[in-house]
Amino acid sequence: MKLVETLRGKDGCPWDRKQTSKSMTIHLLEEVHELIDSIESGLPDEICEELGDVLFHIVFIASLYKDKGYFDLSTAAGRITEKMTRRHPHIFGDATVDTVEDVKKQWKKIKEKENSHVVSHSVLDSIPIGLPALMKAYTVSERAAGTGFDWDTMNDVMKQTENEWAEFHTALSHESHEEASLEFGDILFTLVNVARFAGIHPETALNDSVKKFEKRFRLMEKKLQDNGKKIEETSRQELHKLWEEAKKIASNSNYK
Repeated sequence: MKLVETLRGKDGCPWDRKQTSKSMTIHLLEEVHELIDSIESGLPDEICEELGDVLFHIVFIASLYKDKGYFDLSTAAGRITEKMTRRHPHIFGDATVDTVEDVKKQWKKIKEKENSHVVSHSVLDSIPIGLPALMKAYTVSERAAGTGFDWDTMNDVMKQTENEWAEFHTALSHESHEEASLEFGDILFTLVNVARFAGIHPETALNDSVKKFEKRFRLMEKKLQDNGKKIEETSRQELHKLWEEAKKIASNSNYK
């Protein structure tokens, strides 16, 4: 906290003194993504550094509100401690839960009680508008399912995926870009629900798949570069062969 106060003080850094809570949200978002990348890397030193960067931005934002007389970081810490204690009565109270699903149901009931004074027209009202589409799709479907509006089984949602795929094919045959785009979105949204039924978060799953593709593609590029070739000038047949080789190399547990 003293570091931030010094940076934003009378003789501090012009950049730090100029920042607002709104301008800092952009930098905080960047740092959070860098933290996520470091967690994916699995390197403790990188995680430690990026966690520190995120913490700095949180302290910085808290300092801005402290200067305006609203609250300080200790107030925010106190509130989250009270909230987490209140929402874990099976740990800090007499409640009993047996499964993760029981914990979720209990959490929902406690949250609804806390927000009983808030006028809400939909269970979707509290979902942040700016969430990335995939995360928003998962949150929306989860909230809707919590009301009982859901498929009964995984088989049902899989059949819905097949129906959406057929509708997408039909839209393509109509040569309507707008219709095809909407139907493709329906496929993605239904697949998000498939993931939810399977207990998989689609954001994590897609991120892992993209990383896997990147690793293989970079290996393929490197092999070509080592041989003085350009990927754009390589035949489809040779690329397929290199791709299979890259898959084998990347699957080696010793490969980083």
